[in-house]
Amino acid sequence: MSYHSEAGKILESTRLDPLYFIQNGIGYFYFLINKRNKENQFTFTIMIKKLIFAISFLMAFAVSGQKKNDTDAVTDAAEKLRLAMISGDKSILESLILPELTYGHSGGHIDDATEFVEKLVSKKSDFVTIDITNQSIAIVGNTAIVRHHLYATTADLGKAPGDVTLEVLLVWAKTGNHWKLLARQAVKSEKKK
Repeated sequence: MSYHSEAGKILESTRLDPLYFIQNGIGYFYFLINKRNKENQFTFTIMIKKLIFAISFLMAFAVSGQKKNDTDAVTDAAEKLRLAMISGDKSILESLILPELTYGHSGGHIDDATEFVEKLVSKKSDFVTIDITNQSIAIVGNTAIVRHHLYATTADLGKAPGDVTLEVLLVWAKTGNHWKLLARQAVKSEKKK
């Protein structure tokens, strides 16, 4: 029986008996309100389920987008480091590294952050060109692991011009919204052909 036909019976009966309307009409309207509340509650439940699904979807999308953004940011930071190592710009170099930096050379020497920057600024370690190929980036939380092949020409202070071919591992840490170099290790590789 629909609400309208039930309401029609009540209204019809009120023409005959006003007391019936008072006794039964109030009860009917209470029934109608409760029935509508149940329907509204069912509709509300469906809406909440849809909202939870939409939020879950957006969060999954945001997480995958965040990884892409982080990968792009690490790629940009690695490129800035490459250019700063060629230019020897102290302020840019310092902005790209953490104070705890450990910078391992292919010959076994390990520089700290200060030594790394000073060698490049003073041209004791002078990169004329740096070419990077086969770069891969893996993001794990707030850490990025970067591997690449590096071929560089050098003009180190007090030495004859040379070249170097290396396989390099870089570890970047996310601090705030920026990626900074925490560790680097290089090993000698075959000469570029």
